[in-house]
Amino acid sequence: MKRLDITQPDFRAQFTSLLAERDSDTASVDAPVAEILAAVRAGGDEALCEFTRRFDRMDVTPAGLRITADEIEAACASVSAELLAALDLAATRIESFHRAQMPESLCYTDAAGVTLGMRWTALDSVGLYVPGGKAAYPSSVLMNAIPAHVAGVRRIAMCVPTPDGVLNPLVLAAARRAGVTEIYRVGGAQAVGAMAYGTATIAPVDRVVGPGNAYVAEAKRQVFGTVGIDSIAGPSEVVVVADGNNDPRAIALDLLAQAEHDPMAQSILITPDAEMAAKVEQAVATELKTLPRAEIARTSWDTHGAIITVRNLDEAADLVNEIAPEHLELMVDAPTPVFDRVRHAGAIFVGRYCPEAIGDYVGGPNHVLPTSRTARFSSGLSVFDFIKRTTFIEAQAESLREIGPAAVSLAEAEGLDAHALSVAVRLAALDRAHDGA
Repeated sequence: MKRLDITQPDFRAQFTSLLAERDSDTASVDAPVAEILAAVRAGGDEALCEFTRRFDRMDVTPAGLRITADEIEAACASVSAELLAALDLAATRIESFHRAQMPESLCYTDAAGVTLGMRWTALDSVGLYVPGGKAAYPSSVLMNAIPAHVAGVRRIAMCVPTPDGVLNPLVLAAARRAGVTEIYRVGGAQAVGAMAYGTATIAPVDRVVGPGNAYVAEAKRQVFGTVGIDSIAGPSEVVVVADGNNDPRAIALDLLAQAEHDPMAQSILITPDAEMAAKVEQAVATELKTLPRAEIARTSWDTHGAIITVRNLDEAADLVNEIAPEHLELMVDAPTPVFDRVRHAGAIFVGRYCPEAIGDYVGGPNHVLPTSRTARFSSGLSVFDFIKRTTFIEAQAESLREIGPAAVSLAEAEGLDAHALSVAVRLAALDRAHDGA
């Protein structure tokens, strides 16, 4: 774990190194992913069945790729009432927040009499990738599928690997609650290929969303253009800005909540209080003695974790903007000035009673967020990922008389004669009609 102090002469070099150390490199998987995608494109269902046998240790035929309604019903029936209620609470809050995001169409007539507008329409179909096995996250099913459902997407297809034939009941319950219409027992890069290119069983979609391992991320990169994608996500990350008036154990657990995701995850504490920094460091060590996922969390913390001491919270906010973290917690007495100063973060959790884990499950805003400093230029998943805008123009005769000559002049200046003539011929017809009248 790195300890940085903004007052030290070598701070800038250390901070730059901290930002660069997790730059992702998918070169090691690009060739095998390309081979898998080519095989799926050429072999369709048979290729999917072969990859499922090879990677998930499960014999399946094309007819068995789709998870049946009976299987979904049986899985949901095995989930406790308490968990179903928690799932419903989360889904209701997520749905409410994303429904509030839906934009209104635009239409107005300007001073020249031209009607201008923009309308929003939903994608026809979306493919959702869901990790399987030990890395099964029903919360991610809700976060990816519900915005698509709210946006009005008619068809939501989901691919989930089922290693050794094991279905995760809570994942299937989440899919049913979120409005997923079809589910397939296919994982890995081959699932991305199936959703992008289509097979006899799995019809192609317009956009592929959802998290996955390096193979899934690289597959999404390679199919982009054939379909849209949400993002190519890296390991999870959190920055916690904390003053001295916090419970060190609570802050330590916030840091470890990210560290337990993945050995490549990153947790950073920024504080103006050196004593708090020391207490949190000790609290992390204490929690790692009993945390069930301690091996993963310890690797993350030891390899990528950092504690940065600053002179004041303004300096903390400025460092946050350089890091552009996926998650940002503001655990300070007066969070508003820091909040106002932050420009780059995927999601911000304000105040001591709002740990990031609330956002993972029941907050309402999406937990699919930009990682690896991409919050500088991108945003988290939303209904806007499942709708598109179309602009329109309607011009009558008098409107064309007013603005058309300028279009002719500009087209002629660019040497595009047909462009100019397509307007000029209409202007000439209007002049003849006027003269004839």
